[in-house]
Amino acid sequence: MGVKQAGGRRETMFPLRTVLIGTFAPALLFGVAIGVVLPLIPLSATRLGGSLAVAGFAAALMPVGRVLADVPAGLFAARVGDRRAMFVGALLGAVSACALAWAPGLWVLGAATLTMGTAIAVFNLARQSYLTEITPPAHRARVLSTLGGMHRVGYFVGPFLGAAVLIGNSMRPAYWLAAGCAFVSALVVLAVRAGTHPAREGQPAPPRAPVSLSSLLRRHRPLVMTLGVTTVLVGAVRGARTTVLPLWGEHLGLDAELISVIFGISGGLDMLLFYPSGKIMDRFGRLWIAVPSMLLLALSMVLLPAATTASTTAFVAVLLGIGNGLGSGLMMTLGADVAPADERSAFLGVWRLLQDCGDAVGPLIIAGGAAAGSLAAGIWVTGAMGLGAAAGLGRWVPRYSEHANRATRRRAGIAVG
Repeated sequence: MGVKQAGGRRETMFPLRTVLIGTFAPALLFGVAIGVVLPLIPLSATRLGGSLAVAGFAAALMPVGRVLADVPAGLFAARVGDRRAMFVGALLGAVSACALAWAPGLWVLGAATLTMGTAIAVFNLARQSYLTEITPPAHRARVLSTLGGMHRVGYFVGPFLGAAVLIGNSMRPAYWLAAGCAFVSALVVLAVRAGTHPAREGQPAPPRAPVSLSSLLRRHRPLVMTLGVTTVLVGAVRGARTTVLPLWGEHLGLDAELISVIFGISGGLDMLLFYPSGKIMDRFGRLWIAVPSMLLLALSMVLLPAATTASTTAFVAVLLGIGNGLGSGLMMTLGADVAPADERSAFLGVWRLLQDCGDAVGPLIIAGGAAAGSLAAGIWVTGAMGLGAAAGLGRWVPRYSEHANRATRRRAGIAVG
């Protein structure tokens, strides 16, 4: 795939077959699998006798699994290669979905959800590291936003497909569908050979010295304590978003099919914005997307407790979808911007750990509100965290990313088109 450069010359954005078929297609299939599963886990928990608080905790186990696996996933990808790590992650996702289908009780449901989170960590880290390595910085946001978009397309399609195969009160057919999608994703990764960026053909890969977590954190402590903390807040709001719609729908007494449809509508709007978002970030800078997307997510969280019907819940779901869609690929792009080339996979493992810590905290805050007798209070807390995330992005992105806006690019000597 190519884009025009000055003087009419075309620069290849990435090796077409490897990325479109070997990375974007598996990401889409894996996204469908997760999209099928996400709205069903809280519902499965309540069907197995759990309360709303238990359902929220069960949903939180998926991001908790990601948190536990993020750093090991980075080290694993650095050791075996990004493509092999993608294959392992997709295969583990298929096994986890099978376990969810046969879960006889809450303990098995929780264990399978935790394992699914581990699979997501390995798959997502490997695909991000691979595309970061082979994509030029000038096109990074578009490529990574498209990658995020494939995941979002899966989130859009998955709930509708899951709702279509639900039979009565049994959610097992939907889980089998998720297992099949994840397995096919693994097969596609296995079938397509890895490629390199044409500009690097014939050049040896940069050496990857062993990296310890403690040394990595010491070297990047200022970044972790500022932009890293902001990343946790972003992850918390986004993580709450994936849990709050099913739980609020359950709170209102909506049936599983309708909740899946509302979740899918939100994912549809999320899906439509990924490429424009990436293009804006590449052309004008990351801040033009970072701050508006978080402000809209915060506003949506504040408004959700006022929704008392299916239609008003769907309206807030639309706002959530637009806000999240605007930020498609944002955190992957920022991670790629600040990752050191000689320890990229390990650093991105830490970066994803920060994001996924927030992703785990978000649903736990919602569950804590439900356990305390006020689901709305938990939602409002996440709205406040969204405001904090917007402020943090506005403050720290210009310090650490040369691509924050046109002014930072000019200071770094980067051509501004």
